[in-house]
Amino acid sequence: MSGGSGTFLEIQPSELAFPFEIMRQSSCSMQLTNKTDHYVAFKVKTTNPKQYCVRPNIGVVLPGSTCDVTVTMQAQKASPSDMQCKDKFLVQSVVAENGATAQEINAAMFNKEPGKVVDEFKLRVVYVPTTTPNPIPEESELGASAPSYSQENGISHSTMPLSVSRSSAETTKEKPSEATSVISKLTEEKMSAIQQNQKLRQELELLRKESSKTSGGGFSITFLFVVGLLGIIVGYILKRT
Repeated sequence: MSGGSGTFLEIQPSELAFPFEIMRQSSCSMQLTNKTDHYVAFKVKTTNPKQYCVRPNIGVVLPGSTCDVTVTMQAQKASPSDMQCKDKFLVQSVVAENGATAQEINAAMFNKEPGKVVDEFKLRVVYVPTTTPNPIPEESELGASAPSYSQENGISHSTMPLSVSRSSAETTKEKPSEATSVISKLTEEKMSAIQQNQKLRQELELLRKESSKTSGGGFSITFLFVVGLLGIIVGYILKRT
């Protein structure tokens, strides 16, 4: 943005542009460059002093040097319908004595008197609209959206809703526990079948001895029946395990 040139100071920029956002203060700056060989005193005034804070609002610029002035606009509760501002700033400058300091500058130095040059430069205020940030998505939108994954090694990874991913993880955790339960149950049944088999073998041995005593070494019909029944029971149990 172009600036302006007075008798003593060159002022950049020629207007004060404030980024405008409701309920938030904003700042801009201007540079005062002394283009003379003398010390120059300056004073900054505004038509709306309650709305702005100027630092420094008074000072001295040495020959060939530049002074930065920061103007802060207070937060506003509402924005104008046309985004136009009627506020103005005035920069006054006069030649000061060599070696003058900011503490020695007073308001009387800028009074207009015959034979005294008081340079004045006016700046208008401009509002610059700021872009509104995107609203934060609701929790329901976050649950429905799919996470993005970067492309690695030329393979684009597919996306999946977070709810489905959590469900899959829970299912994966449940499967090992179910398999463990089934294996434990089968192991118990097998051990029970082995114990029953041993018990039947012992009973079979007792029946064989008793049958040997009664029949003189032959097998009775009852013994053969028991042996056949035992075989059926053992085969059924082993088939289940």
